[in-house]
Amino acid sequence: MKKIRKAVIPAAGYGTRFLPVTKSTPKEMLPVVDKPIIQYVVEEAVNSGIEDIIIVTGANKRSIEDHFDHSLELENYLEKVGKTTELEQIRKIARMANFIYIRQKGAYGNGTPVLNAQEVIGDEPFAVLWGDEFITGNPPRLRQMIKVFEEFSRPVISGIRISKKADLSRYGIADLTPVRDNIFKINEIVEKPDPDKAPSNMATHGAYILTPDIFEALRNQPPGKGEEIWLVDGINQLKTRGPIYACEIKEGKYYDCGNVLEFLKTNVDHALRREDIGEEFGNFLKEISKEL
Repeated sequence: MKKIRKAVIPAAGYGTRFLPVTKSTPKEMLPVVDKPIIQYVVEEAVNSGIEDIIIVTGANKRSIEDHFDHSLELENYLEKVGKTTELEQIRKIARMANFIYIRQKGAYGNGTPVLNAQEVIGDEPFAVLWGDEFITGNPPRLRQMIKVFEEFSRPVISGIRISKKADLSRYGIADLTPVRDNIFKINEIVEKPDPDKAPSNMATHGAYILTPDIFEALRNQPPGKGEEIWLVDGINQLKTRGPIYACEIKEGKYYDCGNVLEFLKTNVDHALRREDIGEEFGNFLKEISKEL
């Protein structure tokens, strides 16, 4: 079995929920305290054993490339003024992995960036992670999924339980058959269902381990909802060739930064957990809440 060495991170969207800031700043580069969202995603992949990070970008996304590259002028300055901690911090970012960038081409939809990465992926199994959400935990989410893939040699999707019924319409919700523990066989994924008709409360999305036959499925499928190419439609095609599994992620906390409210919640949560600012920030929140 080939080792999973590569991860694709689609990052070509317009980020319209965050306008006007995303007119010039990629949504993936919005900060969670002092680190961009996409860095959390990359760190999860790297901590799971990924060596090559393939970021599929679009116009006005150059800052993503700059962030994961060396900045010699800044590094020289930090070295000159003796800020060794900061210097090692930014050098570490560029050393995390081998970064590969592809410009997205083709129809709209979240299946297109995956298809764009085919030439780089080749005939290897690979991971896909979205650039605006992540899970913190030990072991990392993706490592938990890789363990399932190594056992079954079939595609695996991360599973997250959605506690609020109304939120089910925001995700791809799976019809499931239990296998054991936190492993399930996926019978079908229903994209953004009516909450009253959802087949379960488990969202299967956020991170995927896919086999190379996904490319054929994406290339040959007709456009789906909104006349776009959806990854879930391609995955549903793969069920005819063998089972697809969900790995329910129980170790870790899920952060969805895809809309303004959840992004703000993520920032507050991370700020409160910081040893250097958490206590003072918490006191600030208590004081300001009295004024509202």
